Amino acid sequence: MHTLKIISTTYITHNVKRFIVEKPEDYHYRPGQSVMISINKPDWKDEKRPFTFTSLQDWDHLEFVIKIYEDHDGVTNQMASLKPGDELILHEVFGTIQYKGPGIFLAGGTGITPFIAIFRALNVSGNLRGVALLYSNKTKDDIILHDELTAILGPAYKNVFTREGVIGFRERRIDRKFLIENIGGFDYKFYVCGPKKFTVEVSDALVSLGADPEFLIV
Repeated sequence: MHTLKIISTTYITHNVKRFIVEKPEDYHYRPGQSVMISINKPDWKDEKRPFTFTSLQDWDHLEFVIKIYEDHDGVTNQMASLKPGDELILHEVFGTIQYKGPGIFLAGGTGITPFIAIFRALNVSGNLRGVALLYSNKTKDDIILHDELTAILGPAYKNVFTREGVIGFRERRIDRKFLIENIGGFDYKFYVCGPKKFTVEVSDALVSLGADPEFLIV
């Protein structure tokens, strides 16, 4: 367990906030992993929630990209008001999503967060060949780190919007029909992360289309 000061906070979309946090000495995690976090305040110390590292192991700080839910008085609503100098408590590191080779990444909303660290690590090592991203959000304003994803992945990065009409994009969702139309075959590795409903439906659709369940990383 580590009690760490927040260095800075910034909103990067209308409801997603970036937290830069102190990094303990000899602290280890892999791209794609998460950690249980609570707020170091009397009423919140025991309220642990999982958040994903978007920073890389060799950085001198930790970074988290967190969606703020202001419609109820939960942990993220409390985090919205945190400022530099406030403290977070980091508990156990965990996570099953890790890079296992080139493949297609399918993300819904904040499900992009484990992939951010993976893409950053692949970019640093020059190993982005054979990697593509299909990223689903409600609207263009909900995209997390769009410019960075574009810079890293280029044409291998495609947005899908489920609600708002945006010029140049059709309103779609990543479903069986979309997968048939946009993926040439299903003998790839597939990385899937997002809300539970998204993850289950996309994973089931991929397997029904011939994807090997052994090559499905969720």
